Amino acid sequence: MAIQSVNPATGEVIREYAEMDAGEVNDILAGAREGFSSWRRPEFSRRAGLMNAAARLLRERQEPLAGLMAAEMGKPVREGRAEVEKCAWVCEHYAENAKRFLKRQDVDAGATASCVICRPLGVILAVMPWNFPFWQVFRFAAPALMAGNAAVLKHASNVPGCALAIEELLHEAGVPREVFRTLLIGSDQVDAVIRNRHVAAVTLTGSTPAGSSVAAIAGGQLKKTVLELGGSDPYLILEDADLSKTIETCATSRLINSGQSCIAAKRFMVVEPVREQFEQGLVERMKSVTMGDPLQEDVDIGPMARPDLRDELHRQVKESLAAGARLLLGGEIPDLPGAFYPPTVLTGVRVGMPAYDEELFGPVAAIIPVKNEEEAVRTANDTPFGLGAAVFTRDLARGERIAADELEAGCCFVNDLVRSDPRLPFGGVKQSGYGRELGEIGIREFVNIKTVVVK
Repeated sequence: MAIQSVNPATGEVIREYAEMDAGEVNDILAGAREGFSSWRRPEFSRRAGLMNAAARLLRERQEPLAGLMAAEMGKPVREGRAEVEKCAWVCEHYAENAKRFLKRQDVDAGATASCVICRPLGVILAVMPWNFPFWQVFRFAAPALMAGNAAVLKHASNVPGCALAIEELLHEAGVPREVFRTLLIGSDQVDAVIRNRHVAAVTLTGSTPAGSSVAAIAGGQLKKTVLELGGSDPYLILEDADLSKTIETCATSRLINSGQSCIAAKRFMVVEPVREQFEQGLVERMKSVTMGDPLQEDVDIGPMARPDLRDELHRQVKESLAAGARLLLGGEIPDLPGAFYPPTVLTGVRVGMPAYDEELFGPVAAIIPVKNEEEAVRTANDTPFGLGAAVFTRDLARGERIAADELEAGCCFVNDLVRSDPRLPFGGVKQSGYGRELGEIGIREFVNIKTVVVK
């Protein structure tokens, strides 16, 4: 069976790749386990040199890699360049800090010596999505490899070119061939890979149903998992917010990656005194963006990654309107080739509508009018998801209190859009998953935290 790379802006097939069979997959996994045997030794300086080499190659190839993302999943090239740079940053961050993050901790436990040490687990399977096809992989791979693990990547089937480009780049940087491999397989083979005796743990970024399935299989094998799943991120706009800056930030967050981001702003709880002004400002800002060919420099949003994703988003919009939401902008599929969907703003959104209850994975903003802070917080938490959240207020102490103590999410920001950062742990709660990536906590997810006592 062939895996196709299709340009979502034109519908044209870019290239077809042969899917690996079970025997080839097993050989790769066995090779990864063998490669891990030597890679695991705690030679941080050697591994750091290779990660820094990967960062240099990423920057050297920034343009073709951004073009590849634009062609395979529609990311505007300006955003693609920024994504490549962020990948270089995470490589350098763990090259510099991994040894410190995993250093030995001596403990006085009444013995001649007692300590806590971190050792790698083995071969980690990464099941990754298409929306940030380089960043999602490198934010896993940099800490996993620096900790001494080997890695195999099962990337989304619509970005095979990106998956192979990552493998080639890491090998050229000096990472041994067996230590990082790409599996060109469909989702129907993932079950067997998880169960394979050479795989020690699994990390997945994707939908909640996909995460639930992987967790069930891995749990049955007693294999560690880290899951970063969907989100329906609430942004709370309070009466004392700086509306000019707030509107700009909210629009930027909603339109990043053409709206296809787990941590994009999706539901806007706006208190009544500023609702009308916020609505007008958000419509004007989202109306001003340029939609088109993602390879063009002046394009702000490209197509959605696949036509079926565009059609599902349009269903959610239509059903929300039928249930009583009001359309302020967009909401119609344009008469263009490709999987385009325009920036769209809905207001009057309430419980029972898809725009309230479901994740909107595209450039659609859902405004939910609320009376006050208490109702805004209650509405923000009224979701099965818990990945990111933001609150906008001039009172920084008030904002920090709400972010720290009131909002049920793994990443909470005040007066800024939610974003991942190599220096900070990233992940969610509830149906947005568990475990953390990035930061010191992230590199410790896939290590054996081992107690050693010498009497």
